[in-house]
Amino acid sequence: MLRPRWIGVLGLCLLVAGVFAFLGQWQLGRAIETDPPPAGVTEELRPLADVVEPGAYLPEPYVGQRVETSGTWVGGDFLVVSSRFNDDVEGYWVTGQLRVADGVSIAVALGWAQDREDADAAAAVLEQQAAGAEASITGRLISDEGVQVPPPGDPQRMDRMSPAALLSHWHDTERLEVYRPYLASASAPEGLVDISSPAPDELSPVNWLNVFYAAEWAIFAGFAFYIWYRLAKDAWERESEDFEDTVAAAS
Repeated sequence: MLRPRWIGVLGLCLLVAGVFAFLGQWQLGRAIETDPPPAGVTEELRPLADVVEPGAYLPEPYVGQRVETSGTWVGGDFLVVSSRFNDDVEGYWVTGQLRVADGVSIAVALGWAQDREDADAAAAVLEQQAAGAEASITGRLISDEGVQVPPPGDPQRMDRMSPAALLSHWHDTERLEVYRPYLASASAPEGLVDISSPAPDELSPVNWLNVFYAAEWAIFAGFAFYIWYRLAKDAWERESEDFEDTVAAAS
C-alpha cells in the first residue's frame, strides 16, 4: 500500500474526497435558513405589488400570503375550474380575469360551488353584473398548479388552477402581462361559497432535503477512501499469493 502508485491513488482519493466534503458543506449551509421569515408573516395583509411582480415566480415564504388589490373585471372571462375541494368536498371554482393595471392582469378564484350547474349559473350572473366593473379583492396568493391536457372530448375543461391555462381562454390579451400565481378570494360573491384557504403551515428553518444531500456527499467521500483501500488490499493480496506460490515452487 506504500508503493508510489498507491500513494498517488491515495492522493487522488484525498482530492476527490475534499471536493465531496466541500459540496457537502455547501449543501449543509443551504439547508439551514439563518434568517427565516417571522411566524405569521403570511397573515399580514400586504399590497399585491409589494409581494410579487407580474411574470415572476412566487417566492416560497410568500405562498399563501394575504394580499389586497383592485382592478376591473374583464368581460367574457368568468370561467369554471373543476376538481376543486372545499373541506374535502369536491366541486368547482368560478374564476375571473382582474385587470389590476394597464396591460396587467391576475387570475382570481372567486368562490366554490359543489355542482357544475351552480358554478355555471354563478359565472353567468357575474358576466351580466360584474363584467367591466371595478372590484377590490382580498385573498391569498397561491402558486400556479401547472397546465394539464384536457380530457378527450372536452377541450374546454380545466382541472387545475393555472393562470397560464386561463390565459389561453381570456379575451383582450395582446401584450398582456399576467401574474404567475393566482389570488384565492377571501369572500365569495352571491351564489358561491367562500373558498377554504387556511393559513399555510409555518416553514421550518431546516431544509431536510439539503441535509440529505449533504449526507450523500459525506458518504461519497468515504466511498472514495473505501475504493482506494479495496484496490490496494486486492493488489497486496495478489502479490502475497504470487510470492507464496514462488516460494512453494522453489522448495
